[in-house]
Amino acid sequence: MSTLKPSSAPKAPTPRWGFIAWLFIALAIIVVDQLSKYYFDSQLNYAERWSVLPFFDFTLLYNPGAAFSFLADGAGWQRWFFTGVAFVATVLIIQMLRKQPHQTRFCLALSLILGGALGNVIDRLWHAHVIDFLLFYWRDWYFPAFNVADIAITCGAILLILDELIRLRQQKKAKESHASLSK
Repeated sequence: MSTLKPSSAPKAPTPRWGFIAWLFIALAIIVVDQLSKYYFDSQLNYAERWSVLPFFDFTLLYNPGAAFSFLADGAGWQRWFFTGVAFVATVLIIQMLRKQPHQTRFCLALSLILGGALGNVIDRLWHAHVIDFLLFYWRDWYFPAFNVADIAITCGAILLILDELIRLRQQKKAKESHASLSK
């Protein structure tokens, strides 16, 4: 006769599955980014604009440089430079995701950055430029056009900073708590 044991707490996912989950998030970003770029590249002519709101348009622009068209006027070397930087970042991010898959906020930030960086690398390799299609403006002021990959990179960077600030705050509280217990 077997006895039933009370169920224990659910098992946490193994680190390997956590790592794979973070890679799937990055892959989802790449897919959404590439599909959106394909759509606007096939539906709009270069520099054509679809007005959506009084401060927002869809437009089709190509950026051979980096953020805010940094180095866009280079002679083509910047394509390979930014591609190389993205590949180095990819290797480092994958190592960090593999080592710390249980740190949710940190890994989500890295997954967003990874997906965005690779989304833009695909453009650089395939088209020799990044496809941008989101344009915000107010009267005569224009924010540089951007894409889904750029949004993911920006959100990932903000989340990475937030994660570090929270970690530092927790460390400070732990030190203060330890100091008050020592007295």
